[in-house]
Amino acid sequence: MAAGPPGARRLPPPPPLLLLLALLSLLCLRGRGQGFGQTRFVCTSVPLDGDVCAASAPGGGSSAEELKSSVLQLRETVLQQKETIMNQKETIRELTAKLGRCESQSAAEALPGEAKAGGAGRKAAAPPSKNTMGDLSRAPAAETLSQLGQTLQSLKTRLENLESSSLRDVLQNKIDDLEKQVLSRVNSLEEGKFGPRNDSEERGKIESTLTSLHQRISDLEKGQKDNRPPDRFQLTFPLRTNYMYAKVKKSLPEMYAFSVCMWMKSSASPGMGTPFSYAVPGQANELVLIEWGNNPMEILINDKVAKLPFVINDGKWHHICVTWTTRDGVWEAYQDGTQTGSGENLAPYHPIKPQGVLVLGQEQDTLGGGFDATQAFVGELAHFNVWDRKLSPGEVYGLATCSSKALAGNVIAWAEANIDIYGGATKWTFEACRQLN
Repeated sequence: MAAGPPGARRLPPPPPLLLLLALLSLLCLRGRGQGFGQTRFVCTSVPLDGDVCAASAPGGGSSAEELKSSVLQLRETVLQQKETIMNQKETIRELTAKLGRCESQSAAEALPGEAKAGGAGRKAAAPPSKNTMGDLSRAPAAETLSQLGQTLQSLKTRLENLESSSLRDVLQNKIDDLEKQVLSRVNSLEEGKFGPRNDSEERGKIESTLTSLHQRISDLEKGQKDNRPPDRFQLTFPLRTNYMYAKVKKSLPEMYAFSVCMWMKSSASPGMGTPFSYAVPGQANELVLIEWGNNPMEILINDKVAKLPFVINDGKWHHICVTWTTRDGVWEAYQDGTQTGSGENLAPYHPIKPQGVLVLGQEQDTLGGGFDATQAFVGELAHFNVWDRKLSPGEVYGLATCSSKALAGNVIAWAEANIDIYGGATKWTFEACRQLN
């Protein structure tokens, strides 16, 4: 078609719906002749809101009714499509508003003065504004993460229903950025909740409660304590913690040989933990007895290790002894009065150093501390004695069977006055020989 004269005004193209109605009007008004070449068309003006087929020539009959029905169906389809478009526009506006609120909260959290996770000097963060994702500073970390995950999933599901790929890409990028900010915020909350400061406060409360309980028990037992011999008691460590232990008031001297004997009872699994540990400056593992995880019980001297053939975590009382000499590093292990193992080259020619800290129930990573709950002793312990020589097999047998006079350690003797307890460990009356009857 040739272009119009310059400067002529062009009319806008008619809407598709009007073109369709015009075409249907032509079809409705078509008259048929007797032959193929005699077909003719009659154009009639029809109002926009009028019935298209009302102006058709007589004789249209059923054809006119069918065309009228088609027009009505097309009108209904157009109305449905229009409603769908309006719903999608509303969804886009809702998503844009939510993302705007989320971005506003993220910007507010990035302002100076916000609390930074970690460190004892943590400052209190300003409370975030409330939005559709809830109050992040007060909700527990697990619930916050769940709520945020549901919100993000809902946004992503709505995005999949949008037909505009360009808008979907923009919103997807915004949601990805928001998700990263949310995860960072949740990590900060978790670090603040389980940080060193809060952990110390919680441990302090637990220790205070256990100490109070222990004091009440001690008051009830006061009458028994006044009458019982100083060595007839046991220590009980009921829980695997990093704060429950006993400390021997006296340190070990320099020793070129030793014997360590005790009564023990435990059913802890896996591993009963650390019955005792002796640390000196510069060496936390100077002398340690430990059963950790699924490993057998071990004796450590200056970080050198020997595995001991003990089987004692059956919930029954057992008497064990370990002897050692620095010459050739020879060691022997006794369970219930019988030698069950021996060896050599265990820290040979290394004397046990003095001026250390002797702890019952915990393994020391630093001098007098650095406890790890996974290595804590769980069970009962009594008659912990230390000698600076090797006991003979007969002496060990006499201790285990109560067949000879009680033999107290010449370096560390088992007595209540020599031991302080902490974190809820308790002292109870105990008589070793009664356990054998």
